[in-house]
Amino acid sequence: MFALRAGGKPAARRDPAPSRLGYRFHRLWLTPLFRIFLRVLLPVFLLFVLSVAWLTDDDHWAAIESRWQALVQNVQERPEFMVTSSDIRGADIALAGAINGLLDFGFPVTSFALDLPALREEITALTAVKDAAVRVRPGGVLQIDVTQRRPVAIWRHVDGLRLVDGEGVLTGMIQTRGDRPDLPLIAGDGAREATTEAMALFRAAEPIMPRLRGLVRMGERRWDVVLDRGQRILLPEEGAVPALERVLALHEAQRMLDLDITIIDMRSAQRPTIRLSTIAEEHLRAVAERRQ
Repeated sequence: MFALRAGGKPAARRDPAPSRLGYRFHRLWLTPLFRIFLRVLLPVFLLFVLSVAWLTDDDHWAAIESRWQALVQNVQERPEFMVTSSDIRGADIALAGAINGLLDFGFPVTSFALDLPALREEITALTAVKDAAVRVRPGGVLQIDVTQRRPVAIWRHVDGLRLVDGEGVLTGMIQTRGDRPDLPLIAGDGAREATTEAMALFRAAEPIMPRLRGLVRMGERRWDVVLDRGQRILLPEEGAVPALERVLALHEAQRMLDLDITIIDMRSAQRPTIRLSTIAEEHLRAVAERRQ
């Protein structure tokens, strides 16, 4: 039965079929990709747009940055991350003072602010340091383990006295020879580069060490052994140690170095020569004249 409108006319019957737009939407809703788009992609996109719009505001970004920095600072400055002192091992007083000068930050300092590799490079750049290890040990202590170069000789150069290690690396300087009487002396251009050979000569000269004054590098090619009483032993460019050992063997057998000899020239292995002192030459000349 039809319902009547006002005025006695029957009402229009409502069509139960969906509209064209509703039909198309339902058809699309049956598509999985469309449902994923509406449920996931579209909300994510809208959230992204809103976030970008919010972050592009300078005040909002400054507030986020300030809170982040405060959070980072609170974490880094916790007591377990603070370094309160340093411990330098393997260095003498002078070197320890030089290393302390490189620690240009004040304690306490957070361990996050320490660039340990860079600090190690600065320490190993010191001439007296051969190697170094830097670490922060439990208890907030910056531990620096140093392998210090040990001087083995004094190098007399035009600008003063320098200490050198076994590799010829400068380790420091002294004012006078008496500051390190325990170390042998080398001199001359190229002497530092030939420190290894010089130390071998010093070891070979152990029997006459009390008389040894030092080694002089001649022409950056060879060594002269300087003794007291103005005596010199001229060594060859090659085979300097065996040549010195030959001289010492002659001295052991004939006490040659106790004679009035000023120079023993070993530069020629086939014809070593000696030079007498002026007094010895005059004495020999007088003896020869009396025999005539």
